[in-house]
Amino acid sequence: MPTYKYSYFDVRGRGELVRYVFHAAGRDFEDDRVAREDWPSRKESTPFGQMPVLDVDGKKLAQSGAIARYAAREFDLAGKDSWEQALVDQYMGLVEDMFTEIVKVFFEKDEEKKKELQKNLAEVVFPKFCGLFEKALDQNGGKFFVGNSLTLADLAVLNAFDTPLHQHPTLLDKFPKLKAHRERVMATPKLSDYIKNRKVTDI
Repeated sequence: MPTYKYSYFDVRGRGELVRYVFHAAGRDFEDDRVAREDWPSRKESTPFGQMPVLDVDGKKLAQSGAIARYAAREFDLAGKDSWEQALVDQYMGLVEDMFTEIVKVFFEKDEEKKKELQKNLAEVVFPKFCGLFEKALDQNGGKFFVGNSLTLADLAVLNAFDTPLHQHPTLLDKFPKLKAHRERVMATPKLSDYIKNRKVTDI
């Protein structure tokens, strides 16, 4: 069995999805949470001078999406065939589109512009993506986004709504199937324990 060490900052951010994959699969890994002050001394040891990084028996893999897909393939969460894998990638792309909108707000320095972007997120962006995800879920029977079992797509959508729901707790109330999907995925053994006990962070 390979030994896994996953290095990322002590936040959710772009690194949390990989943690979700390991916990949902019930696989052991070292969750190496790097303090900001320690990052400069470790930067040169990473493939591209950035995190996250997954170390598999001494071999290093960078880029959060690549790591998540690799882990999902290793743990049978990537889709049962090439078509299902393509569908997983499709939803990963849609999640990335939503994440890009969230990041715009997070890094905006102008407070007035930031308020405008936050209002647009709440009133336009989030409802739009909720509708897209709910429709896709419904078209696949309502339980999972791809096939008839848990995949990386489900975990990616779960992760994508963590921050929006922290800011807007009633966001999914008008999207009952998406809300039920979130509750179903969060109930996955070991993943559920991790989510209940993890440190609360802004992102």
